[in-house]
Amino acid sequence: MSTKKLAKELGLLRKRSQVSAAQKKPLVSNQIFAYLIVIDFESTCWREKNNYGQEIIEFPAVLLNTYTGEIDSVFHTYIQPQEHPTLSEFCTELTGITQTQVEAGVPLHICLSRFSRWLQTLQLQKGVIFPKELRTTAPLTSQKPCAFLTWSDWDLGVCLHYECKRKQLHKPDVLNSWIDLRATYRQFYNRKPKGLNGALQDLGIQFSGSR
Repeated sequence: MSTKKLAKELGLLRKRSQVSAAQKKPLVSNQIFAYLIVIDFESTCWREKNNYGQEIIEFPAVLLNTYTGEIDSVFHTYIQPQEHPTLSEFCTELTGITQTQVEAGVPLHICLSRFSRWLQTLQLQKGVIFPKELRTTAPLTSQKPCAFLTWSDWDLGVCLHYECKRKQLHKPDVLNSWIDLRATYRQFYNRKPKGLNGALQDLGIQFSGSR
C-alpha cells in the first residue's frame, strides 16, 4: 500500500534482508517499533458546505511488520452512519463506498468493540504492546512495541474524537496516541507535502489505491 512505501522512504521501515534464513545473524534493529498499525478512515462528506458532523463509514487498519515490510494482519469493516444515514452522491464518487455497503455495516460502537478485540488478539498471538504498556521487567524478546500511524491528525485526532464525543461513545484509550506521517515527512524533508499523493510523487512512488 502507498503509506507503507512512503514509510519505507522515510526510514520508518527496515528493508527486508536479502540473505537466506540459514545465513541470517541475530537481528539488531534500530527501529523503535516492531509493528505499526496504519489507519485510514473514510467518512461521510458533501460537495456543498454545511455544519454536518462527519461520521466514519469505513474503518480499515493493517498491522505492518517493520522488519519484513509485510502486512501481518488486517482489520476492516464498514460502518452505518447514524446521524445522516444516506450517503451523498459526492461521498460515493469520492470514496467509492456505496449505500449498500454501509447499510450492511455496523454502528460505530460495535466496530470499536471489534477493533479492541482485534488488538487483544494481536497482543496474545504476536506479543504486540503499546508504549504505555511496556514492562521494563519483561524480556525484550517477548515485547513487540507497536504504534498507530496515520497521514495527518485527522483520522484519530479529529474525526473519531468528535464523533465519539457527539455520540457519547468511549474511544479506546490506546487510540489517543499516534504517529503523524505527514508531520514526519515535513520534518524529514523540510518541506510541506501536497497531500499523500503529492508526497509520493515527490519521492517517485506511484500511488496504489482507489484514489
